[in-house]
Amino acid sequence: MLFVGLFVFGISAIAIPSRSTYGAQVSVDEPQYLLTALSIGEDLNLDISDEIEEEKFRTFHEVGLNTQTIDMNSSGQRLSPHDPLLPLLLSGPMRIGGWVGARVLLAIFAGLLASTTLWVAVRRFKVSPKIAAWVVGSFGAAPPLCSYGSQIYPEVPAALAVILAIATITGPRSKWNSIGFVLSITALPWLSIKYLPVAFTIFLLASLSNKKTERKRISTSTAVVFVLMAAIYLLSHQLVYQGWTVYSAGDHFAGSEFEVIGGDPDIWGRSNRIIGLLVDKGFGLAAWTPSFLILPIAIAFNCKKKVDNWNYLILPFLIGWSTATWVAFTMHGWWWPGRQTVVVLPLGIIAIAILLDHFQKFLLPTIVATAIGSIGWVWIAVETQTGRRALIVDFEETSWPWYKIWSKIFPDFHRMPTNTMWIATFWALALLLLMAIGWHSADRNKNSFRCKRADTNMATTDLDGSGSIR
Repeated sequence: MLFVGLFVFGISAIAIPSRSTYGAQVSVDEPQYLLTALSIGEDLNLDISDEIEEEKFRTFHEVGLNTQTIDMNSSGQRLSPHDPLLPLLLSGPMRIGGWVGARVLLAIFAGLLASTTLWVAVRRFKVSPKIAAWVVGSFGAAPPLCSYGSQIYPEVPAALAVILAIATITGPRSKWNSIGFVLSITALPWLSIKYLPVAFTIFLLASLSNKKTERKRISTSTAVVFVLMAAIYLLSHQLVYQGWTVYSAGDHFAGSEFEVIGGDPDIWGRSNRIIGLLVDKGFGLAAWTPSFLILPIAIAFNCKKKVDNWNYLILPFLIGWSTATWVAFTMHGWWWPGRQTVVVLPLGIIAIAILLDHFQKFLLPTIVATAIGSIGWVWIAVETQTGRRALIVDFEETSWPWYKIWSKIFPDFHRMPTNTMWIATFWALALLLLMAIGWHSADRNKNSFRCKRADTNMATTDLDGSGSIR
């Protein structure tokens, strides 16, 4: 766990000096998070009007700033239209080390996410430690997970909250697990309201389980605490942001705060993201880390196999993917590819680890394909520190040879050239085939799976609420 965490931290930290765009160290939403962190650290409030007026953003954003905010009252109070938990976490490092300190903390979060994911894969999903370490370590050190270990967004802390929620709710019943579960689920909407569907899904799974042992995981008192937390969230936003969400403070949503999902969202048109999030030429996961193509196999395999706690793994992942598909305003944003999927991506990686634990001969090819993503990330991170490229503005123009060749086989949903739909159709059929392979492979080696699971259960130890070894 320590080695994997340090390795992922190091790969993530490589891009700390990289410029997101020309004339600015960070771009678009990132300055908003940093300004709010400054305000919390210096003034103990969320009002960034004085930071904007005094141009305190110049240390990390030399060019003019898109403030994104409106005057909330006659005194000119301005609040960033982004939920406040990430700025709160960054306020200490921001005050001590500026934007570098903030990025270092996010790299630490990336390392913690990798270590925690490894622990959960072994202790909660019975993956062998060797397989789990290789899979989690390699994917954690590849984009997009390592990418958001240096960019100022709540994606990695949110993914860590999801993993901790899964770890606590699938573990032995204890006071500390209950507290950890409540804190993890509560943290998600405070990081961003877009994580609410995933948080609610995990809560429902814990509440509506058919297993007697799992039905008791959500006690009446815990449910009451969640209702109280929800009331505090809504009341706080009404009092502070004058709306149900932080978007009511944004200048882009003057008509309605719910325009954040689009004024007239084209649900059918957004459906191409079902495959685009994975295979889009510029913003697809597999375009940058080829081994993500194994993800459909892993999802189908786990759905058919129904390994221990599989529903806590697959259903939140599918809800997160659906949110990125139909609720998110766009998948082609001013950020590194894969942003909308990061919150549930560690769950998909655990699913891949479970698959490879049953078919270990495919471990080496998967690690090699993942290493291609890591090498490409290091290449781009170094390239953007030379001044020839920017991390966000023109990452698709990279000189990384693999991407220049490999990306040609994927559909371009951003620019939509004439051959896009033909290529998209091919990939839709290919992904369906991969899912069929995963579904069919779950029927193989059932006996060896049962023996392996029994051996792993006997070898696994844990701590219950009283501190005794289980």
